[in-house]
Parts: sequence; C-alpha cells; structure tokens
Amino acid sequence: MKNILIVVLLLVCAVLVGRQFTMERGLRRAARRMREQMAGQTTARLALPCPSAGAEELLVCLNDLLELRQEERAAYRRKEQALRRQIANVSHDLRTPLTSILGYLQLLEGEGLSRSKKAEYLAVIEGRAKTLQVFIAAFYDLSRIEGGELPLEREKVDLGRALSDQLASAYEQIEEAGLAVEVDIAPGLPPVWADSGAVTRIFSNLLTNALRHGEDALSVRLYREGNAVVSAFSNRAPDLTAEDAAHVFERYYTADKMRTGQSTGLGLAIVKALAERMGHAVCARWEDGVFTIEVRWSA
Repeated sequence: MKNILIVVLLLVCAVLVGRQFTMERGLRRAARRMREQMAGQTTARLALPCPSAGAEELLVCLNDLLELRQEERAAYRRKEQALRRQIANVSHDLRTPLTSILGYLQLLEGEGLSRSKKAEYLAVIEGRAKTLQVFIAAFYDLSRIEGGELPLEREKVDLGRALSDQLASAYEQIEEAGLAVEVDIAPGLPPVWADSGAVTRIFSNLLTNALRHGEDALSVRLYREGNAVVSAFSNRAPDLTAEDAAHVFERYYTADKMRTGQSTGLGLAIVKALAERMGHAVCARWEDGVFTIEVRWSA
C-alpha cells in the first residue's frame, strides 16, 4: 500500500512538473510572440498550450491591449500617409501659380515689349496671384474649421432668404456659365439654428462647384423633409462616377486625375466641415449622370 502511495505521489509530481514546464515554455513563447507584435513583425494572438483560468484572463487582456496598439499603429500610418499627400498637394497648388507668375515676370523683363503685351502679362500675373490667394485663404479656413478655431455664432437663419440672396449675387457668373437654373424654394420653411456667415459660405461653395463642373442645367431646391430642411444642388455631371460622389468631401479630391489646377478640392471639404460644426449633415450622390449635394439642416 505504501509503495502504491509513493508511486501515485511520484506520478502527481511528474504531472505537476510537466505542467509547470509546459506552462513556462508557453509563457516564454507568448513573451516572444508579444515582442514580435510590439515590433510589428506579426499580428498573431497570444496563446498558451494549457492555460489556467488566471493565465487565460491575463492573455485576453494582453491580446486586447495588443490589438489596440495595432489599431493605433495603423491609424498613425494612415494619418502619416494623409499628411504626406496633403503636403504634396499643397506644394503642387502653391507651385503651379508661382511658377506661372515667375515665368511671366521673366517675360516682362524682355526688351521691346509693347504696352499691350505688358498689360496682358500683368493681367495673367494678377489672375495667378488671386488664385494663389484664394487657395491659401481656403486652406487656412479649412484648418481653422477642423481645429475648432473658427468662431461660429448660432442663431435662427432663414435659409430661403440666404439662398435667394446668394443666387442673386451670383447672377453674372450663372449667365457666363450658360446654365439653365431651376430654383424651387418651398414657402413657409422654418428657420434653422446656424451661423449666418457659414450658411452663406456653404451656399456660395456649392453654387461655385456646380457652375464650375456642371453641364446644361442646375437645379436648386430647398424643401422640408420631416424635422429637417433640405437644400439640394443638382447638375448633370456625366464624367463623374458613384465613386467620385463618395469622395468629393475629402481634401484635395478632384475627379480630374491630371490636377489641372482648376480646382483645389477644398470648397466641398469646407462645406462638410462647416455643416458638421453647426450640427447639420451633408451628403453627395451620383445617379444616372446627375450629381447632387444635399445639406440636411436640423430645424
């Protein structure tokens, strides 16, 4: 009987020693895997061959922390890539008009230029300088809006009057663009809480975008839908796609992949940033060759 007890004890000891050895080896392997994850060499989860309840709980916490770190690392890489693209785009948009300005300044230094040619070159330089000024102002405004540094004073705003005023002030541009404009402003719309200056900026940017990229006709509607007032700008845009509509509010996004310099891609980004800062929503869609941007104003 005594011998049997000794054998049983020896077996129990052997099992415990084996389990301890396996646990220690598993912990070393988990530690090595964790170091690899920290270094970004693997994304595999930590595991033990025969974990206890306490060790399993610890591993769950460690895996959660490692996943959070991986997400933070991925978010950092995305931000870094976005920043690099932004710097490249800013550099391009600054360099294009500056190169043109410098080129025409050199032409002005030429001998024997007629007065009419000098006036022509100066007009081009002035136009490029104004383009540069508009871009810098838009970039600065967008940075302030997104950073919460642009003060907005919310008050009750009559969207019908604000939209009518904007359309009236843009009458000459509409005539020059040759677009047939259809305006439908529903009567008796309630005012919305917004910053009046921001509302004007939103309508101005939407109208400018439509005049610059639209074809044939422009539809401008203002109507009530449930508890919201909706402003919708629609125009034919056969060259756009549904994918373009999903990205138009991103900084510097333009459907022109060659980046001709005709659009900085900041106007619609400012529309989205202003609307969301004031608690409203904006969306874009493209259906059957018609591009529409809607702002849903909470009444």
